[in-house]
This record gives sequence, structure tokens and C-alpha cells, in this order.
Amino acid sequence: MRIFDLDKWHEIYFALRKNPLRTFFTAFGVFWGIFMLIIMMGAGEGLYNGASKDLGDMSTNSVFMWTQRTTIPYKGFPRGRFFRFNNDDTKALVDNIPEIKYIAPRLQGWSRGEGSNNVIRGERTGSFNIQGDYPEINFIDPVNVTSGRFINHIDIDELRKVAVIGVSVFNEMFEPQENPIGEYIQIQGVYFKVIGMFQSKKNDQQAEHDNQAIFIPFTTLQKVYNYGDMVGWYSITAKDDVRVEVIENKAKDLLKQRHSVHPDDIRAVGSFNLDKEWSKMTNLFNGISILVWIVGIGTLLAGVIGVSNIMLIVVKERTKEIGIQRAIGAAPSIIITQIIVESVLLTAVAGYFGLAIGVGILELVNFGLQSSGADSNMFSNPSVDFTKAMWALGILVISGIFAGMIPARRAVNIKPIDALRDEV
Repeated sequence: MRIFDLDKWHEIYFALRKNPLRTFFTAFGVFWGIFMLIIMMGAGEGLYNGASKDLGDMSTNSVFMWTQRTTIPYKGFPRGRFFRFNNDDTKALVDNIPEIKYIAPRLQGWSRGEGSNNVIRGERTGSFNIQGDYPEINFIDPVNVTSGRFINHIDIDELRKVAVIGVSVFNEMFEPQENPIGEYIQIQGVYFKVIGMFQSKKNDQQAEHDNQAIFIPFTTLQKVYNYGDMVGWYSITAKDDVRVEVIENKAKDLLKQRHSVHPDDIRAVGSFNLDKEWSKMTNLFNGISILVWIVGIGTLLAGVIGVSNIMLIVVKERTKEIGIQRAIGAAPSIIITQIIVESVLLTAVAGYFGLAIGVGILELVNFGLQSSGADSNMFSNPSVDFTKAMWALGILVISGIFAGMIPARRAVNIKPIDALRDEV
């Protein structure tokens, strides 16, 4: 059978049109299979995107470390002792752990009273999170600098009194049309020059919290708050070819040694390994993706089996026609090709409509979420990767070929003389 033989295509068209209700319900089984596969894939992607938005562009190969009370007596020190990281610890970590890509010592400023205002500008006051940071923090937990610049190492070395404010700080301390860059704010009685403004890349409540922050140079905060050489906690990122767990273990051993903490005291140095938590979430969504494919392909196969069964009935109904074709010399390959093309056409057309409508519904849902403001950290931007969609359609077409093979083989096994005698 030639693919561009118009007469053959007319013959296929009339064969499928002969019983439209049967053709419709057969095609609907295939349509529904790929439609549900696309919808489930889109829903899974929406859940994944929602969960990912909570992290913004945070480096997942990171660990955060802080001090806690000791639980084991060691070298004459009692249990329950509290200690602090310091600037020398920072240098020791950099010098002894070459796997570190970025390290950002951090400190947080305090207010003079619970809930009291710690920032003043003119007649306006506010209570915000004052963070002492190094420039590297913007590689580990980045923010979107909307104007001005972020803290740099010159600010650190010269203990400059400069600040980078969040958009929520701007909204409370400045007029809407005012340019904050170059203006001054008072933090704990000390004037700081605003050099930049940022907006969080995260989502919902976490974004609101981040936008309430003010970044100042780490060394400046140490001096202003009289912290000496104290470090509050570390944010550390591993090099690209290293698991952050390696750095976590090395850093804990080194810090315990430096602060005379028992090597077996697992609680003295607290940590949060973001890579482990990210891996758990990724594995969960990989499992959901596999389940979606299993269910979706199972539904598709059910539709394809329906196509195969209907084609068997079609072959039975066209027994005499096939017998005549064989009697006048039609090659078995022509009969096989015709049956397979009918099967593939039915599955491909139904599959295309299922794919198109499924993608269309996902786009409508996405538009509705964004328009209504319901886009959240639970569900966001449901969509289907183009490659995966093409894989689904390819599987469907291949399945259509196999669905036509059994009826096609039965058709060519019919002897012409038996076919001509058939009364059905």
C-alpha cells in the first residue's frame, strides 16, 4: 500500500465511518488514556514547582551549621557547656577543607526589647531582621537585587556602614516614588547608607520574612553590636563535584577539635543538610512521576487493546472484501499495511486530540491560578515537558502498530476461497 494512495485513504475513511458510534468509543478509550497521562504529568509538575519555589534559587548542595550545648564532658569541661564559633574558625575551615566552594559566616542583630523597633528614618520606625553577612551569601541563598548593589568585600574589609534593604523595609521606611539609594537609615543608633534594595526569590510566607531583612557587612555588625569576633552560624556550599555531606563531616570534626568538644558528641554542633532534604523531596517526586507513567501507560494500553479488538471485528466484517483482494492477486503486505494504517490512524488522531486538550486544560488552569493569585507553594505552574509529551505520543503510535498486527495477521491467514464463501 502506498502511503499517498488517495483511494486507499478514502477506503480507510469509509471503513471507519461505516460504524461511527463504534469508532468514536474506540477512539475515546485512546483519547482518555493520553488525556489522563498528560493531566497527571502536569499535576505532578505543578506539585514539584510549588515545592521548589520555597527554595528560590538557593544552592541545594549546602549545609548550615551552628553551636549547641555539649552533651558529653571532655577535657575538664562539663556537659551542658555552650560555646561560640569565631573568626579564626572561619579561616580554619577555609584552610583545611578544600572542598568548600562558598562559606558565609552569619550574625543576626538584636533589638533592645522584645518586638521593639530597631530601625529609624526621620519620623518612621520599624522592627526588621538585621543580618550581618559576607558577599558569598548571595551565591548560597541569593536574592534579586532590584536596585543598587549587594555587599562586597571592600565593605567587609573597611567595616563600612552600608545596608541593603528588602522591599518590605522600603515600603515602610520610604515614600513609594522615593529612591532609597544613597539615603540613610538608623540601626541601633548608628547611621547606615542604603546601597541596594532586594526582593526575595522565594514564595509566600518565606518571601515575606526575607523581604523584612536588612543586610549589613558582617564585620560592621560585629562592631556595632559589640559581638567581638563571634560568628553566629555558617552557610557552606560544596564544590560541584563534591557532596556537601563530606564538608559537613569534616567541618564538624574540625570545629569540635578547635573548641574542645568530645568527638562523639553529635549534638554540640547542629546542622541542616539541604542536600539530604532536597534528595528526599526529589526522590518523592521521582516516585510520583514513575507512578504517573505506570498508571498512564496502563490506561493507554487499555485503549489500544480496545482498538485491537475492534480491528478484529472489522476484519471479520470485511472477510469477503479481503478474500476478493487476495483472489485478484493482492500481496499479503498490502493487506497487513492497510489494517495497520487504520489502527495507527485511529490511535494517532485520538491521541493527538487527547494530548492537545490535556495541554490546553493545563494552560487554562495555570492561567486561572496566576490570574486569581492562587498560585502558591503547594501547586504552581502545572505543565508538561514537550519531550515527555512527544514520548507519550510516540508510545501511542507504536502501540497502534502493535494493535493492528494481530488483526492484520488474521486477515492474511484467511484463504481466499473460504473468504468468498463466508456468509457474515
